[in-house]
Amino acid sequence: MPDTIITILSAFAPLMSSATWLKATTLIKGALLCRGPRRITSLLRVLGLSNEPRFEKYHRVLNRDKWSCVLCAKILLGLLIALLPSGFPVIVLVDETLERRKGKQIKAKGYYRDAVRSTQKKVVKCLGLKWICMTLVVPLPWNKRPWALPFLTVLAPSKQANEKQGRSHRTTVDWTITMVKLVTRWLKRSWILVGDGAYACIELGHRCRKLNVTLISRLRLDACLYEFPEPTPKGKRGRKRVKGKRICSFKDLAQDASQHWIEADVKWYGGQLLRIRYLTGVHLWYKAGEKPLPIRWVVVINPNQPIVQTFFSVPILTCW
Repeated sequence: MPDTIITILSAFAPLMSSATWLKATTLIKGALLCRGPRRITSLLRVLGLSNEPRFEKYHRVLNRDKWSCVLCAKILLGLLIALLPSGFPVIVLVDETLERRKGKQIKAKGYYRDAVRSTQKKVVKCLGLKWICMTLVVPLPWNKRPWALPFLTVLAPSKQANEKQGRSHRTTVDWTITMVKLVTRWLKRSWILVGDGAYACIELGHRCRKLNVTLISRLRLDACLYEFPEPTPKGKRGRKRVKGKRICSFKDLAQDASQHWIEADVKWYGGQLLRIRYLTGVHLWYKAGEKPLPIRWVVVINPNQPIVQTFFSVPILTCW
């Protein structure tokens, strides 16, 4: 391999023994040269090792040999952050991906919604493994659109699989909180976490606020938002109010022409500029049993499509 590739891969060498590192570099060479599905047998075949008598030792790199995946993710994140231009924020995307798998030996499988085969009218569920992946947004000089480069992936077993193993079930939000704590410990600085509507959770928002992480996600149109409570009069007894009056729904705000809508040009899909109208404010997001969470919400209207989209940010951003 070229010296540039060897220099990058050498950062991971201290995590493995010399024998494991030799087998790992062999698999990496095969992955770079292989076309199609990158199975271990295919990697060995493209390297001319199809007649290897001890081919099972290469499978043990992924199932028996001792090396830390967490430390590999930490080193990989450090290498990716070095690609960011000066002054560019650390933006991490989190999302779920489905790996279609079936068989008796795969114990963490479950039935999940297949985003590729499903539509708005029809939901298709598939048997497989659910992975939660974090990617770093990196602008590259040869492409107009930034790339999302993965660095940390966690397997989220299904509830049925956990019950069979006698383990307590952890939801997607629970795993995401663990990953946020881990990345915050690595970076030791403020960063931005972006997710879809599945991550619009008050519990995750409180945790990100405590860790000084900015969470940006898509908010439901029927979310319960309230004004901040008024100051308690001096001498009044009783429990202090945690929220004020409830504001109108986002659907009513989108149809209210008296609101001060702001027009702006933003980069839309495909890197094209699109003029949108948006409305923003700061209120409390409340849910029964949870402490109110101060958020900044943004209602976006695309003039070309009759769709209203809502987003929120925690902690509150001072600039949009």
